[in-house]
This record gives sequence, C-alpha cells and structure tokens, in this order.
Amino acid sequence: MRVRLDYGSSGLELGLPDARTTVVEPIHQPASLRPAEALTRALREPVAGRPLREVVRPGQTLAISVCDITRPQPRELMLEAILDELDGIVNAADVTVLVARGTHRASNDAELLEMLGPRVLATCRIVDHDALDAARLTDMGLIGDVPVWLNSDWVEADVRITTGFVEPHFFAGFSGGPKMVAPGLAGLETTLVLHDARRIGDPRATWGICEGNPVHDDVRAIAAATGVDFALDVLLNVDKAITRAFGGPILEMHAVARAAAKEEAMRRVDGRFDIVVTSNSGYPLDQNLYQAIKGISAAAEIVRDGGTIICAAECRDGLGDHGNYAQILASGDSPTALLEAIAASAVTIPDQWQVQVQARVQQRARVLVHTDGLTDDELRAAHLEPAHDVSETVAQLLLEQPDARIAVLPQGPQTIAYVA
Repeated sequence: MRVRLDYGSSGLELGLPDARTTVVEPIHQPASLRPAEALTRALREPVAGRPLREVVRPGQTLAISVCDITRPQPRELMLEAILDELDGIVNAADVTVLVARGTHRASNDAELLEMLGPRVLATCRIVDHDALDAARLTDMGLIGDVPVWLNSDWVEADVRITTGFVEPHFFAGFSGGPKMVAPGLAGLETTLVLHDARRIGDPRATWGICEGNPVHDDVRAIAAATGVDFALDVLLNVDKAITRAFGGPILEMHAVARAAAKEEAMRRVDGRFDIVVTSNSGYPLDQNLYQAIKGISAAAEIVRDGGTIICAAECRDGLGDHGNYAQILASGDSPTALLEAIAASAVTIPDQWQVQVQARVQQRARVLVHTDGLTDDELRAAHLEPAHDVSETVAQLLLEQPDARIAVLPQGPQTIAYVA
C-alpha cells in the first residue's frame, strides 16, 4: 500500500503492508467553486443575528482578528470579502487587522505579505499582537477566575470581528470562533491561567469537546463578556481550500461551524492500534516540533497502551525557538518527571501545556519522529526517538510483532479518529 502523508510542502510517500493497515481520513469535501461568493453569503446570511452591513455604521473603526502563520487560514480571501462587503460604509484606513498570535513568535514582513496580501497591507493598519507588551493591553477584569487582559487596539475599536477556521483542537475542543479573542489577543497572564495544569489535565480538555471543557468554557465566557460584533469562520478540506463559510454572532456561529467540522473530521474506528503513523498536516502546521505535538496527540486517541506512534513532521524551524518549550523539556530526565514537576508547580510557565500533553502521551506509548529539521540528538533531548525512514521503521516493528494492527492518519490532526 502506498500512502502519502502531509509533510512540509511536498508530502512524504510511504510503503506499508496492505493487509495490516487502516488509513483514516476526513470525509472529503470539494472546494467551493466560488469561495469569495461563499464568504459573502456568510456575511449576508448569518446563522443568526444581523448581516454584517447592518452591524456596522459609517464612520466606525473596525478591528479584525486573523490567525498567525502557523495556521492555514485563507486570511486574504476572508479580509477582502469583509472589505468589499463594507465598501462605502467603512474606510479601509479605519480598519485594524490584528494577527492573533497568542504567545507564538512575532510575524515577519514576508509572512505578513503571505498571510494578508498586498491590498490589505497597503490599505489597512496591521498589528502583530504581542502578549508581553503591557502598554498595549487593557485590563478587562476577572471573568470567572481568569484575569483577562486583551489587546487595546481590539478593545478600543467600535466594531470587533473575528475570522478563523474551525477544526478539532487537542485541548480546546475546536479552533476558531472565541479562540480568536483569547488566547489569540490575550495577555500572557490570561493565557497562563487558561492553559494551567489543572485545565490541561482535565480529561474533558480534548479533541472535539467544548461544553464542559474547562479551557473552552472560559474561552467562550471571555468572548461573550468582552464583546464580539460579528464572527466569520470557514471549514477547509485536506487541500486547505474553503468548503463552507459561516457568519454571525460568535457563539451561535461557532456552534454551527464546529458541528459541521465534527461530522467531517472525526472518524470512528473499531478498536485501538499497535502502531499509529501520523503527520502534523504539513506546512504551515508542521514547521516546528512544538506544533507537532498536535499530530502526536491525535495518534494517541487510537493507539493501544504500550503501542507506538510515529509522527512525520518537517520542523523546518526546529523545535520552535520562541518561548520555553525546549527549556522545559530539558528540565526533566523523563516524561514522567516532567509531568510531576508541572503538577507540583504553583505557577504556570509559558509553553508547559505542550510539554504536559506530550508527556501524557508518552506515559502510554512510545513516540518516534521523522523530521528533516532536527538532529537525532535534538529529538532525544526532547525525549523522543528518531525514525529516519517511516516505512522501514514500521517494517522493523512488524518483525517484533507480526500481527500488529497499523493505522495511518495522513492529514494528522485534520482527522481525529476515536474508538467506538
């Protein structure tokens, strides 16, 4: 059996034993033939509430949040649809586009051009959100037990619009919607509480669950309490093309969008597997090891206890040179030691949540990584094993366990398999 994994920008071809391998993919949805029209329809025919043109009045300032470079959101198309719909009502010079990068690294000029396109760059004000810039954060008070600080440009705008795309998320349930406010535009203090060990360690903080998920419950509460005037989200197929678009009030819109995403992306399987081969959805999501934990987490949903996960992630940016991920990994001599240290700490350290998820998976399964962006020593320092050739690694594992069941997630976390 020949299987192509999403890997970097070019993919990775595997040869696997046909009789023993189950390939798990999302339900394929064709790309919209007229994506601009689909977006306009979502703005004019929201799932609830008023069309966008009735939300905005002449002379108002707009703030629009978009995903950062680690996400394949079609930002340019979405922003141009909004600008075109509001032509004659709002001047582009009164529009601020905020890159909702949370605690991720800053965007560079080439990335901003790639994400936003020349028209938006030339006509709108662009703000790359910085969770550490206290001078540009506004205190919104306590919401539940979360101290909420949000980007001041967002808070001060007359009209606030989120844009994003919806897919299952490994501890927030689903991406998009309210996540484009917090943690996307939140200060570090807010993000640390939303990602503390208690919330991340809750069994309901996982793929496909929002209500009752302590992370997403707070994320929704923040978006509702601080005010979003309109939200626009899309679903993407495996080619990262728009299949459907949804607009409207943020919570109502997101509920409809994630129900659709769940039907497409979450696939039931019959029992757990001895070996699970996964990707991290290719570029841009697999640009560093920090992001690749999502693909590993997706595989963990269907691997048996004591089984093996092999993740193929290009990691062209290495481990991820921002934040504390590498330092936290180096602070313990085993995944168990890392989990114990995180649980015992009275404070939340930035990026500990990624280590917490990784270490929790490694308590159940062996994890190997195939990558062109990291050395064997760097992988071992991250408590992971190298897999130079994925097909050969599977063949070696089958010599040890000839009756092993194999599952492949070619699109990684774009497909969330679950056991019936």
